[in-house]
Amino acid sequence: MSEKSDFRWGPATGVGSMPGGDAREAAKTVTGSFEGPEQGIPFLAELPARGPGSDMIGRTAGLLVDLYARVEPSGWRIGDRPGRDTKRARSWLGEDLDALEEFTQGYEGPLKVQAVGPWTLAAALELRNGEAALSDLGACRDLAGSLAEGLRAHLADVRRRVPGARIVLQLDEPSLVAVLRGQVKTASEYRTHRAVDRQVVEGALRDVMAVNGGGPVVVHSCAPDVPFALLRRAGADAISFDFSLLTERDDETIGEAVEGGTKLFAGVVPGVDGPLSDPAGSVMGVRTLWRRLGLNPGSLAESVVLTPSCGLAGASPAYARAALAHCARAARSLADNPE
Repeated sequence: MSEKSDFRWGPATGVGSMPGGDAREAAKTVTGSFEGPEQGIPFLAELPARGPGSDMIGRTAGLLVDLYARVEPSGWRIGDRPGRDTKRARSWLGEDLDALEEFTQGYEGPLKVQAVGPWTLAAALELRNGEAALSDLGACRDLAGSLAEGLRAHLADVRRRVPGARIVLQLDEPSLVAVLRGQVKTASEYRTHRAVDRQVVEGALRDVMAVNGGGPVVVHSCAPDVPFALLRRAGADAISFDFSLLTERDDETIGEAVEGGTKLFAGVVPGVDGPLSDPAGSVMGVRTLWRRLGLNPGSLAESVVLTPSCGLAGASPAYARAALAHCARAARSLADNPE
């Protein structure tokens, strides 16, 4: 807990994905957009435009230990041995890590690393029979264990490459709400897999979060109705979400999260090309939420990290650079004028 108690979060960051296929250009952007920890949190960029293996699911599948996946027409399927798809995923990850290492020489401060969480992975990876791993709780347990082991090795590699970094682990769980509500479709698409018990979901998340060795963990979901309370119980130190999807029925859980010390990664900047408002305009909704909750405006800068609403893979490179810089400027506006 001591690592968390004195951890200094940056005021802004990106979600994870970036446009294009040039690892060095992406690493240059995500490190250059935040000039030091006081500006924001650099992160290990994901470049899904390169194709299968650099997509969110394939990249994380490449981290698994003693489980392998290959691309089928229907998606990623668990297989018996590593094939070309696993090798491609690992190769691209290595390329991204090399680029990050190059642009973080001498860096000291927070550094964010993303991976798909155990439940979105279970909803996306198919078993040999073509059904999602979600259909078999034993397979879900094996998958979560393999993910934890792979992540532990991955984080150790990042620490070795960037020894001054304090790692923030982000678990991407866009399918979590669908898993909890029994809304993930079967292979036939005529039915859905039954909802997974909330305690089982919470336990697997807790186990995977523990791989950061007491370091901070953020869970990201850009779906509506993010289960803030469940994620906090599982051990999330921060929750990342699309701010535009919040409704007033989320107020109570948001207020409890803030008062409990949970960091909010608020996605306030559009993730696709379009006009950007002035920085103060981008955080107007955050200020309004704080007033509605009756929270101390002085706690805003301490409680909120600003991000794009979701990943930037669908944006142009120029817009992606502008969006990250805009997040940093909007965070300064929030700190300078919390009311």
